[in-house]
Amino acid sequence: MTANPTDGAFTPAQQGEAQQQFGTAGVAPLDRPSALTRFFMGIVAKAEKLNLKSARLGNPPVYDNKVFPWVGEIEKAYPAIRAELERVLVRKSELPNFQDISSDVKTISTDQGWKTFFLLAFGMKSEQNIAQCPETWKAVQHIPGLKTAMFSIFEPGKHLPAHRGPYNGVLRLHLGMIVPEPRDKIAIRVDKQICHWSEGKVLIFDDAYEHEAWNHSDKTRVVLFVDFVKPMRFPGNFVNWLLMNIALFTPFIREGLDNHKEWEKRFYAEAERLRNQPKG
Repeated sequence: MTANPTDGAFTPAQQGEAQQQFGTAGVAPLDRPSALTRFFMGIVAKAEKLNLKSARLGNPPVYDNKVFPWVGEIEKAYPAIRAELERVLVRKSELPNFQDISSDVKTISTDQGWKTFFLLAFGMKSEQNIAQCPETWKAVQHIPGLKTAMFSIFEPGKHLPAHRGPYNGVLRLHLGMIVPEPRDKIAIRVDKQICHWSEGKVLIFDDAYEHEAWNHSDKTRVVLFVDFVKPMRFPGNFVNWLLMNIALFTPFIREGLDNHKEWEKRFYAEAERLRNQPKG
């Protein structure tokens, strides 16, 4: 990962200047028709303030990889993960757009430019996808508090507008998988820091800061996209654990899991049909 104007983590002064905003100008949240979901989101808003106070590693927008001793194991696995990704990309046109899985994503992406291949979502496994990528699955087991793991595929010209993640109890990891040249046309901005992915290198950031990402090249960009539990002290870590387990029962997460199961059925049924086609 390279960053402008500085490489690596923020200095303490920069960390002090960075502020998490609980919303993004110009991006309206989706309506929550369920009273249960609205109640849950109210609790989340209070928990986010506790999480900022409880963070064991502070709250910088972008982290220094050195504070996570397992990063080296992830980067070492890059060649094996890349080989599995290449097999997944053979059927890239059949992969789901992110907003087809999670309707919340429609607030920032409605085109065909952001495709996904999930291994794990909100702690729920996709057993069939994992079977296609056993080495990738093995590698992400090194990450404590793993919650989501997928390939995130940006088509040429894709620009994800400024937004913030739904909850600051997790951190996000990107492992650069396919990063075409010229790399100055492919980047992510987190708060005020612009970072460029590198193949085989990890970038860890807090997606609760405003961020945006773009691929202004004429080739596809892919990262391994992981969310993991933010390291926290008590009582923040307990509240965080509780909320993440309750979240699985909220309608908008259940909807996403159901959408993925439906896509998975169609995807693997088609694979079976092609396998059984008479050879002529």
